[in-house]
Amino acid sequence: MQRIGILTGGGDCPGLNPVLRAVVKRSAVEGWQVLGFRNGWKGVIDDEFIILDHQSVSGILPKGGTILGTSRTNPYKKPGDLEKVKSNIAKHELKALITVGGEDTLGAANKLAQEGLKIVGVPKTIDNDLNATDYTFGYDTALNIAMECIDRLHTTAESHNRVMVVEIMGRHAGWIALEAGLAGGADVILIPEVEIDLDKVCELIKKRHARGRTFSIVAVAEGAKLKDKEVTMDQKLDAFGHIRLGGIGQTISEMIEQKTGYETRVTVLGHIQRGGSPTAFDRILGTRFGVQAIELVKQERYGFMVSLQGRNIVAVPLQEAVGSLKTVPLDYYQMAQVFFG
Repeated sequence: MQRIGILTGGGDCPGLNPVLRAVVKRSAVEGWQVLGFRNGWKGVIDDEFIILDHQSVSGILPKGGTILGTSRTNPYKKPGDLEKVKSNIAKHELKALITVGGEDTLGAANKLAQEGLKIVGVPKTIDNDLNATDYTFGYDTALNIAMECIDRLHTTAESHNRVMVVEIMGRHAGWIALEAGLAGGADVILIPEVEIDLDKVCELIKKRHARGRTFSIVAVAEGAKLKDKEVTMDQKLDAFGHIRLGGIGQTISEMIEQKTGYETRVTVLGHIQRGGSPTAFDRILGTRFGVQAIELVKQERYGFMVSLQGRNIVAVPLQEAVGSLKTVPLDYYQMAQVFFG
């Protein structure tokens, strides 16, 4: 019996389990066995896996997270880990390894593919900032959660005559903050792609209040930057060299209150956006990605990634996905500014 491997790496998000379920069910049609490596690349390095079959994926379609676990392990970080990855893939005689992840996980996958390993990618990032695909699963769920939170904050902000700052996920790309802010009717939206002009923000809020509106909602992506200043939780780096972001909401909340005199509060959505059941869109997209990943393995199109383009699932080279991030276009943000204030 031929075997394939699969791992889920990076941050968890709704839609991972639908991918796993689809891979298992489509592999069964081919008579292939699926090895699910635990905790991302760490499982391949340590040779920790479970056999995924119909029973193990039964009932996981509506569940958030990943039954395999995940980590931010970088196989190129520690001496000897890369050799372990290659050795364990060879030991199990894997027909292919399906890697489900974002820029970092797929970046490592791309390097391995260039070294001749049989790799197929599945794109995953809540931030929707991965190139070469229109959408990634998890984004729609996070977007709807953020929108609902903004909806709820409207009533408490109005009741207390407050400015409410909502800190939303988005390290380098402001897709969630922008679209949740648009859908939720935020009065100001701040994203990493455009430097924050706090004086302008306060001017917009003052004008709004001068018109008789007694509250305002400010949606800010966690990676948004003040002039010459990036707000971080600490200076520790993860295995891929990323600083932990967070705190911009509190920082600008204090500055807005100081500059305007209006009572201001902050809500940090954080991991709430990652958890819970995936939306119908994310369940279906994850399922389609999983099925198509097996098609790529069947066709021996290694070094490729499944991608949503329009309504179609197509194959694109992994290197096209990891070369640069997909950020919010300036004209889209300018359109949103029509509704500021």
